Amino acid sequence: MPPRTPLLDRINIPSDLRNLSGEQLRQLADELRAETIDTVSITGGHLGASLGVVELTVAIHAVFDTPRDRLIWDVGHQTYPHKILTGRRDRIRTLRQPGGLSGFTRRSESEYDPFGAAHSSTSISAGLGMAIARDLKGDTPQRNVIAVIGDGAMSAGMAYEAMNNAGASKSRLIVVLNDNDMSIAPPVGAMSAYLSRLISSRSFLSLRDFAARMAKRFPRTLERTAKRAEEYARGILTGGTLFEELGFYYVGPIDGHNLDHLLPVLRNLRDAEGEEPILLHVVTQKGKGYAPAEASADKYHGVSKFNVVTGEQAKAPPGPPSYTKVFATALIAEAEANPNIVTVTAAMPGGTGLDAFGKRFPARTFDVGIAEQHAVTFAAGMATEGMAPFCAIYSTFLQRGYDQVVHDVALQSLPVRFAMDRAGMVGADGATHAGVYDLAFLGCLPGFIIMAPSDEVELMDCVATAAIIDDRPSAFRYPRGEGIGLELPARGTPWEIGKGRMIREGSSVAILALGPRLHDALKAADELAARGFPTSVADARFMKPLDTALIDQLARHHEVLITIEDGAAGGFGAAVAHHLAWSGAFDHGLRFRPMTLPDRYIDHNTPAAQLIDAGLTAKDIVAHALAALGRSGHGEKTHAPVAIPAQ
Repeated sequence: MPPRTPLLDRINIPSDLRNLSGEQLRQLADELRAETIDTVSITGGHLGASLGVVELTVAIHAVFDTPRDRLIWDVGHQTYPHKILTGRRDRIRTLRQPGGLSGFTRRSESEYDPFGAAHSSTSISAGLGMAIARDLKGDTPQRNVIAVIGDGAMSAGMAYEAMNNAGASKSRLIVVLNDNDMSIAPPVGAMSAYLSRLISSRSFLSLRDFAARMAKRFPRTLERTAKRAEEYARGILTGGTLFEELGFYYVGPIDGHNLDHLLPVLRNLRDAEGEEPILLHVVTQKGKGYAPAEASADKYHGVSKFNVVTGEQAKAPPGPPSYTKVFATALIAEAEANPNIVTVTAAMPGGTGLDAFGKRFPARTFDVGIAEQHAVTFAAGMATEGMAPFCAIYSTFLQRGYDQVVHDVALQSLPVRFAMDRAGMVGADGATHAGVYDLAFLGCLPGFIIMAPSDEVELMDCVATAAIIDDRPSAFRYPRGEGIGLELPARGTPWEIGKGRMIREGSSVAILALGPRLHDALKAADELAARGFPTSVADARFMKPLDTALIDQLARHHEVLITIEDGAAGGFGAAVAHHLAWSGAFDHGLRFRPMTLPDRYIDHNTPAAQLIDAGLTAKDIVAHALAALGRSGHGEKTHAPVAIPAQ
């Protein structure tokens, strides 16, 4: 049964908060927390981070004039309370469901989401851009721009690049640092709250501004000395010296769960004058107010459906191990035999399976934080010294380190092994986390070896193959979710580089699959054979180098050749088409159909539904084959081609 929320029931948009008393806002925060817990117990999603910002969300919307004041949330998975308060409560239990609300901020979803975010560390850059645009346009009265960034996101270099730029600019920006594991903050309490109110007050800032104007009358050396003395004094009292050096006026730390502390400081910052960017440091607790989440922040960061009373999460029926777990098991087996194998992850040891590797080889496991660029070049540096680094990063996050992949790895032909988890469709996380571009953006790099296993045994073989490639970079991609249930060997078997395998031979249609779409290819082959079209099926295994001998064999002996992959156009199918064009296969009448993801973003849904939407199922393969053969679904010749979804 949903919790009782009499005060929250009266809130439709944030302006409804602005006439509430402090006591009412505290009650509202309690009800908002209960509503968030109940919602995520039904939908699953990111619980801990959202619970940690309940009071902060209430305070910001109560003080600032959103949406006119721009509020930007970093990462986006801490925004469930924000969604509830901004006119989306009636849809909140559709969160991450097909056709429902996104699990992250999304511009098209609400005017209260001025910037979409699902990857981290973008808020300060976006906020500075908005602030400068505001100043150039001369908006009056001046709107506030508030960027809320978690300290995990502060481990990414982009955040510091933005702060360095903001500190040198003349555009006013408020950054709220949500420090949710006390990795930065000194102790907080009444004295800290008092000092924060004092140094953010108009009287203090006016006095400070007057002192700065007076100091300008002195020689420049004395002016600089006075400014540094003032910063040093505040640094002793409050901390924040790093942020001061980057050009921010630092306020904090304050208790992010205490509205008596938050509200007056936020009002001071709202009403402050001047051009200096401000950083407000608040300390919060992930999972605040829900005992199971407080006790296990990692376990309740992202959750499946759960029992609100016990905290027990729904468990899927026992099934095969996940690809992530198989990868970790295979890598541990290789590392037992090769002491040079090391691993690198960018703040995702659990998500990539490297937590298990780290337990076995703690000295050979490196979590560099949310810093994919650094992760790639760090791995490259180890490769120059004869180590065998495996850089395990989600496909979608490797995009963030692409320049380093090109410049620091590929151009130097360094043997960094990229293990790309979550390749293809990823379900409820939607388009922002779909790993669909890696084949295209890695396939264009000379010298790269790129593999894609069709099942969990082949994933073990990919790991074994990558382990012995010591003269150039390599990558292998694998999906989210469970394997198909094959018995696993103790250790993978290395493949011959650039060689695929023929699985089934026919004479009419050939299907060349890369990765897990092989199993739909086999189903399609059964259907086509039943209709009188003997069909060959081959497992490409490699996108690069291509098995050109296998491709030529398929092209010579079949009327139709279909490739299928769970990646964007410009990947495997494009590489095969390039080879076929230069080999002259099209001159002899071969009908070629590359099946890729369509040229559009696919919204969050179940992975199976996403594949149907993308047109990458066995049924779609059959339809393409029959259309290419000039046949209808009943086997007769057709005078018009079967309608084919745009690829």
